[in-house]
Amino acid sequence: MWRVEDLLRRLTVKRLRTQVRKEELLRVRRGVYAARPYEDDDELRALLLCLPEGATLTRQSAARRHGFGVLREDQVHVQLPADVPRPRLPGLVVHHSVVPVRPVLVDGLPCVPAARCAVDLARSVRRLDALPVLDAALRSGAVTRDDLLAELPAHRALRGVRQARDLVPLADGRAECRQESQLRLILIDGRLPAPEPQIWVHDPYGVRRYRLDLGYRERRIGIEYDGLSHLDRERLRYDRERVNWLDANGWRMRYFTDQDLYHHPYRIVTTIRAALS
Repeated sequence: MWRVEDLLRRLTVKRLRTQVRKEELLRVRRGVYAARPYEDDDELRALLLCLPEGATLTRQSAARRHGFGVLREDQVHVQLPADVPRPRLPGLVVHHSVVPVRPVLVDGLPCVPAARCAVDLARSVRRLDALPVLDAALRSGAVTRDDLLAELPAHRALRGVRQARDLVPLADGRAECRQESQLRLILIDGRLPAPEPQIWVHDPYGVRRYRLDLGYRERRIGIEYDGLSHLDRERLRYDRERVNWLDANGWRMRYFTDQDLYHHPYRIVTTIRAALS
C-alpha cells in the first residue's frame, strides 16, 4: 500500500492512471492505493498512511486488535503526540497524549500496548463500561492484573485515573460477557459482597451439571443475565430443565434483563440483598 506521492516517485502520472484503469492498483481511499484486493483492515491501514508520523491506534480501536473489544468501535481512535496538530478526517477521533508510549504491532497495525489501552479506557469511559473492559482484558490474556497495576502510575494526575485505580483490583478474567461484569459492579457498588463469576454447580456425585453467570456459592444463590439468546425455543427448554434441577438442589436463582441493568439497577441490589438476608 502506497501514498500517491510515493508512487509518483517511481511512476509517471500516465503510468499510474493506466495501472488504476487496469486495476493493477486499487484506490483504497483518496491518495492511497494498494496492489492487492481489499483485506479487512486495508481502509484502516490507508487511513494511518494519511496521518502524521507517530499515529497509533488507541482506545476501542486498539482494544479490538488486542482481543478485548467489548465496546462498540463506531469511529477510529488514534493517539498522537501532544505537539502534533489534530487532523480532521471523517470517522476519526484523535487523542493527544502527554504520556510517552512505545507502540506494538498487532497484525501489522501500530497499537498502544494492551495495558496502556485498558487503563486509558478504564479512566475515560463511564464506570459501568469500564469494568467490562478490564475483565475482558484479563480474560483475553493480553494483560495480567500486575500489568494493569504497573501501568496505573503513568496515568497519575490524568482525568479519570481515580476510577481506573478503583476498578483494577475488582477486575476478574472469569467474567464471560459485558453484562455479567456490569451486574457484578452494580452489586459491589450497592455495598453487597462481590459475587463469584462463572460458578460450576455439581450433582451429589461431584459431576459438573450447570454453570451460573454469578453467585454466592456458600448461600446457594445464583444470578443470571437473560439476554436475547434465552428467547430461543430450544434454549428455553434447556433453561426450564436447568431451573428445575437447581431449585430441587437448593439453589435460589435470580434473573435480570437489560431493563433492570440499564434502567432500574436498584431493583438488582434490592433483590439480591433480600435473598442474602
